[in-house]
Amino acid sequence: MNKICILQSAVIVAVMFISSCGTNSDKADIIFTNGTIYTVDKDFSKASVIAVQKDKILYAGNDLAFAQKLQTAKTQLIDLEGRPVIPGIIESHLHFYDLGVSLSEIDIYEKPKAEILQLVAEEVKKLQPGEWIVSSGWSHEVWPDAKWPTKEELDAVSPDNPVCLTRKDGHSVWVNSKALEIAGITSDTPDPQGGEIIKTASGQPTGVLVDTAMDGLFSHIPAPSAEQRLAFYQRADREVLSYGITSLMDAGVSYRDIQILKDAYSKGLLQVRAYELLNEGEDIPYVSEGNRPERDLYGGKLSVNGVKLYTDGSLGSRSAWFLEAFNDRPGHFGNPRYSDEEFYEIVKRIRSHGFQIATHAIGDAAIRQTIDIYEKVLKEQPLTDHRYRIEHFQHVHPDDFARLVKDSIIASMQTVHATSDMPFAEARVGPSRVLGAYAWRTVLDHGGIIANGSDAPVEYVNPYHGFYAAVTRQNLHGEPQGGWYPQLCMTREEALKSFTIWGAYAMFGEKEKGSIEAGKYADFVVLDRDIMTCSLDDLKDTKALMTVLGGKIVDK
Repeated sequence: MNKICILQSAVIVAVMFISSCGTNSDKADIIFTNGTIYTVDKDFSKASVIAVQKDKILYAGNDLAFAQKLQTAKTQLIDLEGRPVIPGIIESHLHFYDLGVSLSEIDIYEKPKAEILQLVAEEVKKLQPGEWIVSSGWSHEVWPDAKWPTKEELDAVSPDNPVCLTRKDGHSVWVNSKALEIAGITSDTPDPQGGEIIKTASGQPTGVLVDTAMDGLFSHIPAPSAEQRLAFYQRADREVLSYGITSLMDAGVSYRDIQILKDAYSKGLLQVRAYELLNEGEDIPYVSEGNRPERDLYGGKLSVNGVKLYTDGSLGSRSAWFLEAFNDRPGHFGNPRYSDEEFYEIVKRIRSHGFQIATHAIGDAAIRQTIDIYEKVLKEQPLTDHRYRIEHFQHVHPDDFARLVKDSIIASMQTVHATSDMPFAEARVGPSRVLGAYAWRTVLDHGGIIANGSDAPVEYVNPYHGFYAAVTRQNLHGEPQGGWYPQLCMTREEALKSFTIWGAYAMFGEKEKGSIEAGKYADFVVLDRDIMTCSLDDLKDTKALMTVLGGKIVDK
């Protein structure tokens, strides 16, 4: 038998029919044999055989003779040739639509400033004056001077086309003078609550807008049609499946896009299982039209069960909200989005609608506010199994780890953020506070769980980069040697759980997915190396050879 990639198109069809096995309702459509299968069940047991009937797992274990009794003349047999198999990856925090957009626009991701400007200049040649140039992925932290860019730099290559380039974290944009003019942003424009217009010493906008200061600009950028938006979702769908991601949590979607997604899933135009969080405020029109939280629509493919909130910005854009000032910007504590009373009213409203709540909180002040308000609302409106989440849970005051676990709040953390932010994180918060940053070990030692993800397109969607970061705290170049604060690493078993069963739990799906067990969806991925035993350095290069989603082998 050849390699597993050949087996995807050359499946062995069994010819043996065992009449003593009972009716066809007991039979398998596909049986995968000879695998090194990490089931991620409660015992973290290993299996060698998976039998699949329709979209569910009929049997997972080591009894090949029993599995053979599940065969019919139509059962497909696939020899895994000892290859490792893990449950389908559950990506617990990405931006589904934005990922598709990022794969379709000019690539400026972490590129040198000069190269970005050249790409913009080339794009100008393709457009008529007045047409927008939009892209994302730059980071001033990778440039030699690590300074904010300016509108003048963009003006030199695009004087007549408005340009909006979003920083990789999604919390600031770099724009030219034409874009500022269209948005009506001048030296007299005040900073909005939760945002900042970066200005020169003389008070002129520099061309960098942070967090809520971006909102007025975005409203002037032409919106793609429903057909274009669907195309972006489909592009992202293919991308995530290529890595073995079979479920995802979409961290903020518009009410309009919910209708696009429902239509697409009803017609079979999208495959990955998507768990949607409505953008902050979008629950209002959703509920007013008679909608309520929904789970497992279209054969378990789509859920609309939560609302995404924000309490601050990001570390890279210095808009995360801290209890103490930034070390590298004295007197600046970040950009809180809401007062306690404002945030309380929002959380209370969403609780009354019955949605799960997931709140973006990076800085320790934002995290504390989130926990405080969750506690207050849940005391007033008790809900035993709320599974409220804190997205990122990135820079935590030591007192708040125990509160997270006591209140049964889920930490949704993206391990790749640590290795991406480590070049500047300590400069931002200092050597003492950084010990509470990206502190996965501390969460786990307090008895919590972690729902892992990438925050794509903020980071690359590749889950094996996240697995590598979780167990090494090193970047893709293997730096620093020995890891960045390695005492905060996860074990491999914990890292795999964070991308599977813990992610399933975080979206109320642990009974249907997240492990390879009978009765659950037949979602799993065959890998080119054993991530539980291979060298640490090899982890980051892991590839998915076969993705099985609902019992079907996904075409790549």
